[in-house]
Amino acid sequence: MTARVDERLERAFDKRTATALGKLGLETVGDLLGHYPRRYADPGALSDIAALEVGEHVTILARVEQATVRPMRNRKGALMEVVVTDGKSRLSLTFFGKHRGSLYNHEKRLVPGAKGLFTGTVGLYRGSRQLTHPDFTLMGEESDLDSDEALLEHATKPIPIYPAAAGIPSWKIQGALRVVLDTLTDDDVPDPVPSDVGQRQGLPGRAAALRSLHRPATLDEAYKARHRMRFEEAFVLQAALAQRRARTAAEDATARPPLPAGKPGLLADFDASLPFVLTDGQREVGDEIAAELASPRPMHRLLQGEVGSGKTVVALRAMLQVVDAGGQAALLAPTEVLAAQHARTLRALLGPLADAGTLFGAERTGASTRVALLTGSLGAKARKEALLQAASGEAGIVVGTHALLSEHVQFADLGLVVVDEQHRFGVEQRDALRAKGRVSPHLLVMTATPIPRTVAMTVFGDLETSSLTEVPAGRAGITTVAVPAGNIRWTDRTWARVREEVDAGRRAYVVCARIHPDEETKTAAKDFDDVPEFLDLAGPGAEGGADRPPLRAVLEVVEELRSRPELAGIEVGVLHGQMPPDQKESAMARFASGEAPVLVSTTVVEVGVDVPEATAMVIFDADRFGISQLHQLRGRVGRGTDPGLCLLVSDAEPGTPAFARLEAMTQTTDGFKLANLDLELRSEGDVLGAAQSGRASSLRLLRVVKDAGLIEEARSAAVDVVRASPDLTEFPELAKAIRAQLDEDQEEFLERA
Repeated sequence: MTARVDERLERAFDKRTATALGKLGLETVGDLLGHYPRRYADPGALSDIAALEVGEHVTILARVEQATVRPMRNRKGALMEVVVTDGKSRLSLTFFGKHRGSLYNHEKRLVPGAKGLFTGTVGLYRGSRQLTHPDFTLMGEESDLDSDEALLEHATKPIPIYPAAAGIPSWKIQGALRVVLDTLTDDDVPDPVPSDVGQRQGLPGRAAALRSLHRPATLDEAYKARHRMRFEEAFVLQAALAQRRARTAAEDATARPPLPAGKPGLLADFDASLPFVLTDGQREVGDEIAAELASPRPMHRLLQGEVGSGKTVVALRAMLQVVDAGGQAALLAPTEVLAAQHARTLRALLGPLADAGTLFGAERTGASTRVALLTGSLGAKARKEALLQAASGEAGIVVGTHALLSEHVQFADLGLVVVDEQHRFGVEQRDALRAKGRVSPHLLVMTATPIPRTVAMTVFGDLETSSLTEVPAGRAGITTVAVPAGNIRWTDRTWARVREEVDAGRRAYVVCARIHPDEETKTAAKDFDDVPEFLDLAGPGAEGGADRPPLRAVLEVVEELRSRPELAGIEVGVLHGQMPPDQKESAMARFASGEAPVLVSTTVVEVGVDVPEATAMVIFDADRFGISQLHQLRGRVGRGTDPGLCLLVSDAEPGTPAFARLEAMTQTTDGFKLANLDLELRSEGDVLGAAQSGRASSLRLLRVVKDAGLIEEARSAAVDVVRASPDLTEFPELAKAIRAQLDEDQEEFLERA
C-alpha cells in the first residue's frame, strides 16, 4: 500500500487498528506521524519500576523473575501472578483465566529470564503496585513484530515508547508507524520549513526527521530529529504571530496624541490631583504608551507587572489621553466582581473628573467625563443608561465584562481597548471589542501574572511587551507561611492570628477551591467567576488523587469559622461566583467597610480586588493551586501601609512538587522568579491555556523554558519569511501548516497558561 498524510486511517489500516488508533485521537496518517514517542528505551537497559505512579498508563521494559499459576480462592477460575524486575525494584503482573488451561499460553511464554515490554495502567493492591492483564510482547518472539527486520530493530535499536491506551499498546503503534513509513516518500511529506531556513539551521528534511524520530538507529539520531520537529513547531507558531503583527502594522488607526503642554485636559488635571508620585517604571511605560497612542497605526501592547505595581494608574492615564483626544476607552474585565472593582477604583482615582454632567463634576467645561459600568446582570434601566452613555460618547470610559461584546453595545468613537487579565479571554473576544471602533482602536492588554520572556514570545507574540517591576513606595511587604493541615496547634494559631488582625481594625480573606462540600472536584467551579487555574486536581499534578482528603469548600468553612471561639463576635462573610450580583456587591462592600471583616471566598477575589485594609489571607488546599495563582491571591493583602500575612494551609509531603511550590512561595515575593519556577513545574499545555479548554495543545515537543534559544531563532527566521511574503504565497506549505495547526486552536494558543 501507499499512504498520503491526509489519508484517513480507515483506508490505510484494517477497521480494528483504525478504531484503536482513533482512541488516541488519531484520524489521519498525518496524525499518526505526529504521535511522537514519549521516550526511548534502550534494549539493553530495563525501566525504572520505582518511578511508576499509580493511575499512570505505562509501557515498561522488564525481565520476568518468577511466575506462578494457582486456582482462585473464592470463585472459579485460575490466577497467574508474574513478578517482573528492573534489577532493583519489582512489579506484579496479574492475569485471570476461566481455568488453568486458559492461561497456558501466558505460562509458556512468561518464564523466568524472559525480557519484554509490558503495558497497562498501574494499580494498587494491598499496598503494592501492579498491572492487571497487561499487554506484552517479548524479545525474541515474533508476536506483533512480524519480520526479521522488525525483530532486529526491536532487539538492537532504541525502542520508541508511545503514549498508548487500552487496546492499542505502544508496540502496536510502533508497528502501524512502520507500515506507514515504509510507504511514504519525501515528496509525500509536505515540509512547512522552507529549505533555505532548514539549511541555515542545519536541519534534516521533514520526512527524514520523521523516520529518525520513529525508527532511530541511535538515540543521538532520535534527539536530532526531535530538535528538528521542535524548531518546526516554534517556526510555524512564530510565523503565525509574525503575520498578525504585520497585519496590525498595516491597519489604520486614529492618532490620539497628548494635549500640548500647558493646555488644560483630563490627563493634566488627573496628574496634578494624584496624592502620590508615579514610580520611574510607571512614567517610563506611560511615555512608551503615549507615543504609540499618538501614532496612526494601532498600538498592540502587553503591560505586565508585579502584583500591586500600579498597572491601573498607567492604564487610566492612557485612557485619559484618548478621551482628551476626543475618543473613548473600554476596559474589559473577566468577572463582574472585577469589573465593578475597576469602575469604583477609576471613579475614586478621578474624583470630580468622573462626574461629568452632575453637580459634582469639575467646574471647567470639558474637564470631566463619565465612567460607565456595563455587565450582564444590570437591570433594564441601568443597562439602558450605560448603553446610551457609551453610544453618545457621554461616557469617555466604559468598564464591563463580556457584556461589552454584545452587538447592542455601540461607541461614539472607540479609541482604546484595555483588556485586563488577558488569559481569561481569547483573541477573538478582544478583536470583537476592537471591531466596535470606526477604525482599529489601540489595544492595551494587562496581566498581573508576570510572564517569562519565552512565554511572552510564544503566547503573546503578536504584542509588544512592557513590564512594571517596581512596587509603589509605602507598601510594607507580605510574609508567607506554610501551615500543615490537620495540625490542631497550627490550626488554632491560624485563627487566633486572624483574630489579631481583625482586632487591629484590619481584614482577612479565607480562600477555598470550591463552593459546595458535596460537589465533584473537577466541577467545583461551575461559573466563569470561579474557574481557578488549578493543576489537575484529580490527576497526577495533585500528588495523591483519590487518596487525599476532599477539598475544603466555601459553604462548609463559613459555618466552621462562625462557630470557632477565636472568631466569636466577628461577622464572617461569604463570596462566590454563583451568588446573585447584588449579593456579591453587598458582600464586598461589607468586607471593605469592616462590617464583615472576615470573607470566605473562592478565587473570585484573585485579581483586581483592592481592599487596602486587608492584611491576612488563609488559603486552604494551597498545594492544589499553581504558583502564579497563589502569587495573585497573595497580592490581595498588604496593599496598604500595614504588612500582609499569607498562610498556605496544605497537607503536601516534603519532597513532592507540591511542597516545592509552597516552599518557593514562602521564600520570595518576586513574581518574575515565581513565574519561571511555575513554568518549569507545569506542563506545556497548561502554559498555553489548553488545560482550561480540555483540548491538547498542538505543541508536542517544544518547551518554552528549555527551548528559549530555539524560539528566538525560529522567531527571527519567521519574521524574515513573512517580510518576504506577507501572505505566504511563496511558502504554501507553511501557510497550510498554520491553517491546519493553529486556526482551530488559535484562541487557546494566544491565551495565557
